[in-house]
Amino acid sequence: MTTSTGTAPSPRALARQRRRASVARFWRQYRAERAGLYGLAVLVLCALLALFAPLFVGSDVSSVTEAPGRPMQSPSAEFPLGTDQFGRDLLGLVIWGARVSLLVGLLAAVLSVAIGTLIGVTAGHFKGWYATVLMRVTDWFLVMPTLVLAIALATVMSRSLTTIVVAIGVTTWPTTARLVRAQTLAVETRPYIERAKALGGGHWHIMSRHVLPNVMPLVLAQTTLIISSAILAEATLAFLGLGDPTVVSWGGLLQDAREAGAVSAGDWWYLVPPGIAIAVVALAFTLCGRAVESVLNPRLGVSR
Repeated sequence: MTTSTGTAPSPRALARQRRRASVARFWRQYRAERAGLYGLAVLVLCALLALFAPLFVGSDVSSVTEAPGRPMQSPSAEFPLGTDQFGRDLLGLVIWGARVSLLVGLLAAVLSVAIGTLIGVTAGHFKGWYATVLMRVTDWFLVMPTLVLAIALATVMSRSLTTIVVAIGVTTWPTTARLVRAQTLAVETRPYIERAKALGGGHWHIMSRHVLPNVMPLVLAQTTLIISSAILAEATLAFLGLGDPTVVSWGGLLQDAREAGAVSAGDWWYLVPPGIAIAVVALAFTLCGRAVESVLNPRLGVSR
């Protein structure tokens, strides 16, 4: 293959061309997944709302002393979703809470997948007693209730967003670890791995240059699936009063509604909007994750 000047393209240029072609092929196949497109549209909308929330609702939306309405007002033209127990606009709080819920879900999922990928790749590559110990630890985490472990960690650590991210991330990695280890074992049996070893390739070279690129599609699909679980876990911890009380999140709004007696008083507008927001975003991430999984690993899909 030569360029218009008659010279062969450099290896770096060829790599860029292959990456662009791979991205274009992925997008063509992803567009065929209608549910994935719906989920992606919802996520883009939520991300834009969270990113530009200061422009839409202002940074003082969570202020208790400057609340614009009366406590527990029902939905009206002035407050489409009503007000909370302090008179704050619930629509603004739901939009502002998207920033924290999405951020915590994303960071917790990245931490979880990073731990699972590291353990899965090393356990699949080194085998022996090292892999046995790691897999027994993984099995222990698998049989333990994830939410109980997360609550225990969030209880003994300081109440902050960092604590929530760590509590979710270090308790949800076992599934990723087992999936990545299985894929690593399959990759390690391929002929080019044997050639790399025969040519003197070390452990780091084989894992980083040969194994990791082949398991990354699985890791990417797993990440999109775990984000929805992480958002639900953050909402649960915040609802139980283990979140950061100084920030606004969807789970925190539900916890405030419970403390204000919205359930017994029938103040549905305090409960429904954050609950629907959590459900919609979790469903959108799940749809995107299933679509990504179908594109990157079509053998798992069902023929249409």
